[in-house]
Amino acid sequence: MEHLLWWQYALIGAIFIWSGFVRSGLGFGGAVLALPFLLLVKNDPLLFLPIISIHLLVFSSWIAWQGSRATKQQAQLTAERGEAPQEAQGNIAWGYLKKALGIMIVPKLIGVFGLLTLPGNIVTGVIFVIVAVFAVSYILNKPFYTNNKFLDTIFLMLGGYVSGTSLIGAPLIVSVFATKVPRHQLRDTLFVLWFILVMIKMASFLIADIDLQLIHQLWLLPCALLGHVFGQKLHERIQKAETPVFFQFVGWALLIVCGFGLYSTFML
Repeated sequence: MEHLLWWQYALIGAIFIWSGFVRSGLGFGGAVLALPFLLLVKNDPLLFLPIISIHLLVFSSWIAWQGSRATKQQAQLTAERGEAPQEAQGNIAWGYLKKALGIMIVPKLIGVFGLLTLPGNIVTGVIFVIVAVFAVSYILNKPFYTNNKFLDTIFLMLGGYVSGTSLIGAPLIVSVFATKVPRHQLRDTLFVLWFILVMIKMASFLIADIDLQLIHQLWLLPCALLGHVFGQKLHERIQKAETPVFFQFVGWALLIVCGFGLYSTFML
């Protein structure tokens, strides 16, 4: 990071603002919607993944704590009014979270090993291809959802593996969690899951002596925080109404970036 040009630093800062906005607004996608752009600035996944991992640890724990506090306050108000709770208690679906982790943990560890051993252009290519597939699903407004137990297991295993290689397994994982976890618990449950998965990746970074780029957190964390603040407003709007046009816009942007990224990775 110390040898980049000023315009590269500016672009990286803007991308992390975008990452924080998406992460807070949607509850997932901060990495999947930022990493392709970051790789166009500097084609080195191991340069950015430690930074993204630290951001995930900070903001996932913060948002989950905020959700827990808000849920307790709402439960207290409901009790004071003498009303029966209308939804499942708590902001996290611990039962399904434990079940999903049991399915994902081995593929996750295999994915971490793959990240540290495969050539950089192979990892980058896999990232762009996976993101392009989900970009098309966003454009067509047909995201992946399944109610089949076998497909649920396959999606979770693939999501765990991709999360291990690049931290962009969220679309696969969310496609399963969205049908198994109540809507009011989904966002915070996902953030607890991200925290656990990222802790595993951070341990692998430390064991492999990967540079965590800690000095650059001094200016990139505030960038992500700025995006987080605006993303929170988006989340409040999404809770009230679906916004397929937003996903279509993101899908087209990602598809263009992935096409250019694949060309620059393998053809130039």
